Amino acid sequence: MKLAVAHLQANDRRMAALIEAVGPCRMRYSPATYETVARSIVSQQLSNKAASTIYGRLLDALGSAGVTPHAVLKLSHDQLRSFGLSAAKSKYLHGLAHSTLDGTLDFNLLPKLSDDDALAHLCQAKGVGVWTAQMFLIFALRRRDILPTGDAGVRGAMRTLYRLKELPTPEEMVRRARPWRPYASIASWYLWSSLELKEPV
Repeated sequence: MKLAVAHLQANDRRMAALIEAVGPCRMRYSPATYETVARSIVSQQLSNKAASTIYGRLLDALGSAGVTPHAVLKLSHDQLRSFGLSAAKSKYLHGLAHSTLDGTLDFNLLPKLSDDDALAHLCQAKGVGVWTAQMFLIFALRRRDILPTGDAGVRGAMRTLYRLKELPTPEEMVRRARPWRPYASIASWYLWSSLELKEPV
């Protein structure tokens, strides 16, 4: 991590200022399992508070079985919706469980794949879009060079950090991220963290 941070500081002065303001990188990782993807699906387009509430209800319902494909499939769509999940997310959780059990989605294979291949493998499952797959690569597979161009937080933070008039396009984000390579994931974490700063850098 120190090498990544030093690289960012040396190659981008605005990022260096942001790192100084935020402090050490404290990225938290999750296991590369069905549960982590399931939690991402629950969290899509929700505030942290709402997502935590709904996920907590799911955990309570599953009890000691935990969030596993077999356990989730024992819950009906109506039960899942009663926790606050949308009809689409309920279907996605079941679909993800089926994809895991039938081997379409192989969590043991993912660590062995390249970034692009891992993204493509994850996106085979319904409900797993590019953003969800990218979050899995960053926070579960611990890939260091993922740039989530569709993430609203990263886009907004980049706009603030570089004092842009408008939100950057995905193409502009890729261009501005060139000095970060091969540590775009770490830079993205700092951009997310900048949203909690009282004053912009």
